[in-house]
Amino acid sequence: MSAEQFMREALDLARANIRAGGRPFGAVLVYRGQVLARAVNEIHNTQDPTAHAEMQAIRKASHALGQARLDGAEIYASGHPCPMCLAAMHLCGIERAWFAYDNSEGEPYGLSTAAVYAQMARPPQQQSLPLRALKPSGEAGLYLEWQQANAQ
Repeated sequence: MSAEQFMREALDLARANIRAGGRPFGAVLVYRGQVLARAVNEIHNTQDPTAHAEMQAIRKASHALGQARLDGAEIYASGHPCPMCLAAMHLCGIERAWFAYDNSEGEPYGLSTAAVYAQMARPPQQQSLPLRALKPSGEAGLYLEWQQANAQ
């Protein structure tokens, strides 16, 4: 299949999700030229705010392969991936991501993530969600313990 065919499939998934009462987001994850996972935004069914189409596709693909790394995979998404989804793509080794609709196209319909992007670009101390370091006194060695546990 071509890139355009994969994208059309992601868009078909998004349209089907609208008909099912969900948001207009679908994703197709391709690994070594084959579709490994198809997913839609499932927030409306799960009440899980992380159940974005791209996240669901990554979860399905990782489960199918039995590994967390998806090095070399590509994602075709109906909409521009949010910061959470982009971070997950980086963490699992997605090589390329494609999207059909830009964030600006969703703004008139209440689908913009511009405010989230703006917040995440700020230093931790200036974000609306406070993010502060807090290591209890005497706490040390957590990462060393992990390294030692995995060196065996």
